[in-house]
Amino acid sequence: MGKPVDFKLIGPITGIETIATGAAIREIRRLRRVYGPGRWRKRKGVGRVQLQDGAVRTAELHWYEAHGLGTYEHKIKQYLD
Repeated sequence: MGKPVDFKLIGPITGIETIATGAAIREIRRLRRVYGPGRWRKRKGVGRVQLQDGAVRTAELHWYEAHGLGTYEHKIKQYLD
């Protein structure tokens, strides 16, 4: 696995889709242990990000979210530009 990329989300995420819910999420046990129980979803979408070096790119993002708990662990899956 590659090294995590630090980035700042600038602007809204568009084209949001649910990839997996509940038991279909491989990390569900860890998410519940770390962040708490909830209706967990793995989501994806497209957004503009600013990287540590100042570059602004469009990227496909993946993250986890649960109603009432928020969104966690945003990660860049691929750059689109």
